[in-house]
Amino acid sequence: MPIKIQNDLPARAILESENVFIMDEARAMSQDIRPLEILILNLMPLKEDTETQLLRALSNTPLQVECTYMAMTSHESRHTPASHLNKFYVGFSEVEKQWFDGMIITGAPVELMEYEEVNYWEELKIIMEWSKTHVTSTMHLCWGAQAGLYYHYGIPKYRRKDKLSGIYLHKALDKKVPLLRSFDDYFYCPHSRHTEVREADLLKCPQLKILAKSKEAGVFLIMSRDGRQIFVQGHPEYDRMTLNHEYHRDLNKGLNPVIPCNYYENNDPFSIPPLVWRNMADTLYTNWLNFYVYQVTPYHLEGDM
Repeated sequence: MPIKIQNDLPARAILESENVFIMDEARAMSQDIRPLEILILNLMPLKEDTETQLLRALSNTPLQVECTYMAMTSHESRHTPASHLNKFYVGFSEVEKQWFDGMIITGAPVELMEYEEVNYWEELKIIMEWSKTHVTSTMHLCWGAQAGLYYHYGIPKYRRKDKLSGIYLHKALDKKVPLLRSFDDYFYCPHSRHTEVREADLLKCPQLKILAKSKEAGVFLIMSRDGRQIFVQGHPEYDRMTLNHEYHRDLNKGLNPVIPCNYYENNDPFSIPPLVWRNMADTLYTNWLNFYVYQVTPYHLEGDM
């Protein structure tokens, strides 16, 4: 089944050029099926890039998916045109009386700040608390995962000595868990962060289960025992060139960044990097939508959670 996309969302043209199966609003309304309602809280500065990445990842499920995009009202985005935000995004007040099958909270470039120093932290806390009663399952990505673990379980984050940037090998720890169904024993995934949560702290919390980790990148995938909260300390949604753009951006700023690990062939930052994590990312999002959203969400959302 396709993913439903607004007719004039910029991501639509990109996904159509990649032969991703999408559906316009008119055709979706003619089908006698209820799509999964997914709320995307997009905290990334380049929101249009993140929209395309997430829609690409969500499009590989056999389920019809409809996405609502939300931005923080307590923070003014400087890297996305106001016209785009006004047309395609909602604030929390517009959805707080609604229910959603799933929610994605993205990463954000604020990891070097304490949570309480982030200007939208109080609003984000309200949203995360609301998600416990209005969303069937929430997936948190990178800083969003660290923030969710801190808010829900008091798990601290730590600053790394050096930025973690590159493609790292991970081990799947328990493939009997549906979230890891069809995963290989080992798989690759991008990381791009200065901070981390640590395994020792997670093991002290009986409500959480570590599902995958890396010798170099640390804990990657954590889940609450009931499946209502998924935490991904990485970026499975990243495109082939995302780390490349980040590296050359920092290089042009004179920041002397380290070349992303295991990313470029022959470590040549002017080459096109191979894509080695797409199948893993597609499987992760498909498993989440199927086993933790579709299989357990009520048909009539309102008030049934």
